[in-house]
Amino acid sequence: MTLSIRPANTNDAHLVHQFVTELAIFEKAENEVEATVDDIKSSLFSDTATAHCVICEDDGVPVGFAVYFYNYSTWQGKNGVYLEDLYVTPDARGKGAGKALLKYLAKHAVDNDCGRFEWSVLDWNKPAIDFYESFGAKAKSEWLGYRLSGEALNAFAKS
Repeated sequence: MTLSIRPANTNDAHLVHQFVTELAIFEKAENEVEATVDDIKSSLFSDTATAHCVICEDDGVPVGFAVYFYNYSTWQGKNGVYLEDLYVTPDARGKGAGKALLKYLAKHAVDNDCGRFEWSVLDWNKPAIDFYESFGAKAKSEWLGYRLSGEALNAFAKS
């Protein structure tokens, strides 16, 4: 296995969309994917894109991806990297692709003077939790994530 990681480009929009769909199936949320290939193109690869994507390949064959964006810590006075999605195809799992993607983004964060590298994981995904904790990642126990979306977001914005 020869792993390499490269920035995704607009020609990867179909692949990214496929990986997003496969991830949603794994997370038991396939019908929650609203993004189209065109949405992926415009949100990740346009001049105004604020999110970024990298592709992990094994001997030139795509086996995973990561989507990330920058957040900001007022306490640190620095940007951070937030990992939105990490996905490795089932056949490539356990062979280092996920760790390679995380190391790539950790190095990217360090090289860009970011103070943090953060992500979320579903509480039922024990293999992922064990994997993250195996290299020193710690769960945030004192912070709860909140989300405002869909009709609730629209209603609140209009109120």
